[in-house]
Amino acid sequence: MAAQPLSRMLRQLLRSSARSCSSGAPVTQPRPGESARAASEELSRRRQFLREHAAPFSAFLTDSFGRQHSYLRISLTEKCNLRCQYCMPEEGVPLTPKVNLLTTEEILTLARLFVKEGIDKIRLTGGEPLIRPDVVDIVAQLQQLEGLRTIGVTTNGINLARLLPQLQKAGLSAINISLDTLVPAKFEFIVRRKGFHKVMEGIHKAIELGYNPVKVNCVVMRGLNEDELLDFAALTKGLPLDVRFIEYMPFDGNKWNFKKMVSYKEMLDTIRQQWPELEKLPEEESSTAKAFKIPGFQGQISFITSMSEHFCGTCNRLRITADGNLKVCLFGNSEVSLRDHLRAGASEQELLRIIGAAVGRKKRQHAGMFSISQMKNRPMILIELFLMFHDSPPANPSISSWDPLDVQGLRPKMSFSSQMVTLWKGYRVPQTPPLAQQRLGSGCFQRHYTSHADSDANSKCLSPGSWAPAAPSGPQLTSEQLTHVDSEGRAAMVDVGRKPDTERVAVASAVVLLGPVAFKLVQQNQLKKGDALVVAQLAGIQAAKVTSQLIPLCHHVALSHVQVQLELDSTRHAVRIQASCRARGPTGVEMEALASAAVASLTLYDMCKAVSRDIVLEEIKLISKTGGQRGDFHRA
Repeated sequence: MAAQPLSRMLRQLLRSSARSCSSGAPVTQPRPGESARAASEELSRRRQFLREHAAPFSAFLTDSFGRQHSYLRISLTEKCNLRCQYCMPEEGVPLTPKVNLLTTEEILTLARLFVKEGIDKIRLTGGEPLIRPDVVDIVAQLQQLEGLRTIGVTTNGINLARLLPQLQKAGLSAINISLDTLVPAKFEFIVRRKGFHKVMEGIHKAIELGYNPVKVNCVVMRGLNEDELLDFAALTKGLPLDVRFIEYMPFDGNKWNFKKMVSYKEMLDTIRQQWPELEKLPEEESSTAKAFKIPGFQGQISFITSMSEHFCGTCNRLRITADGNLKVCLFGNSEVSLRDHLRAGASEQELLRIIGAAVGRKKRQHAGMFSISQMKNRPMILIELFLMFHDSPPANPSISSWDPLDVQGLRPKMSFSSQMVTLWKGYRVPQTPPLAQQRLGSGCFQRHYTSHADSDANSKCLSPGSWAPAAPSGPQLTSEQLTHVDSEGRAAMVDVGRKPDTERVAVASAVVLLGPVAFKLVQQNQLKKGDALVVAQLAGIQAAKVTSQLIPLCHHVALSHVQVQLELDSTRHAVRIQASCRARGPTGVEMEALASAAVASLTLYDMCKAVSRDIVLEEIKLISKTGGQRGDFHRA
């Protein structure tokens, strides 16, 4: 790309005149004797010249739908000094060990790589980015990257007034401040901490230092703060604010409910009733916001319509979490660990191939609000920032024989998890094995799938653990009489009407021996029928929900949780399946778990039978069950 150096030179030239964009510090200062209009015209000419002579946009950052990703969000930390209800579960989240978080040098290395390929805007997020001790130094070093035009931060504002003068001097050019209420008592209720006046002080400090506009992010939740829409809009009368109303979005742990969401159109109607002269502003390219202005007001209002009217078609954003995962969609649960490849010694070109493969898999749009609410995804606090099934490089630090394109890190991981995945309280479920034990075989990486169909948003996912047999526990009540046969030997359904409701959990497993040919196609997702792991996963969930329709004398059980996990075993050319079910009721859920594992294995056979019929389904068995009068069972 011979034109690349020219492009960088032009960007640097432009950057020297205007170091900011929509949310920046004062942009172009006219030279002595030069009018502001002349300076603006000069800036316009330079931008036009850059557009006409710029190098082609990086193929690594262009997805299969032609979207060019020029905006990178980097999470500096998972920690936060607030506990916002829509962002973090009340009990907090298990934090990644410090050794597994990106170091400052790793952050800057990745930022340098992305900017070199065409990223011109970086936003620092968290957790709360301003609690990271070296945040000012990070901004200062990012400022030195040639071609980077905007450095922004999204903050809760608690530490902003104290740090902003240093951050501005280091090169911070854009600020987003989260504030969901103008009522101090309600602020404490929403964020579960004090600090309202510190946030307001931070907003006024940003205005005082010349940031224009200062963006204020407000997540609108029905029954909580939708009555403050007009008060927030009124703030823009005398202040250079862009108040951005955000539709309440589902993330793990925030108990999302459609009824809590106030749609963009409903918010717009409310504001229009007060200010019918409200004007729609032109939309900026790749903008996530629909902007409006009340005539005569200094600032403006905007709406982030992620749920009701998605903006996927123009999305230009990528995210790097605090633990080093590249996330190409906020609502997707597909991630690939750049940290692991970086620490394994991957070259710049290898990292770019991994990044390009992940970007190339980005879907046309997210699944829609109702599907998203059922998906397992990180809590919001960890997105702008768990390693159960990360796609990690070999334990051997040498990568001489490692081709990143053959690594399953290039395949999407369909759910996030973490090394700290916790157990369901009160249940004996095998814990997640260490990261080093996740790799199966000597020359191949695992491809994992895990699913959740859970009515309890606070439940933690089950881990397949080490798949080691478990030992029986509790009283083992046995009966010499079959419970589904009456005294005359006829089939009969057991009467459970008088049995007490108890919490029931069951885990079952199965193994599908595919053979080398079918295994490779599944591993690389090359089957003509489609993604076998995804289809089998969905089939297992569906089977658990309709078990009573498949097994004649089974009672119908209202399941509160179903999870199906599939794990590739390269040493046996097999797929190992684990299904877990949970319910509260008078009867157990082992049949649901067994049906789930069995149907998932049958589905894998169906998906692969065109390639090979030498496929063996084996080891369909109950691993454990808890609850009920007969006591707990854990397979020995």
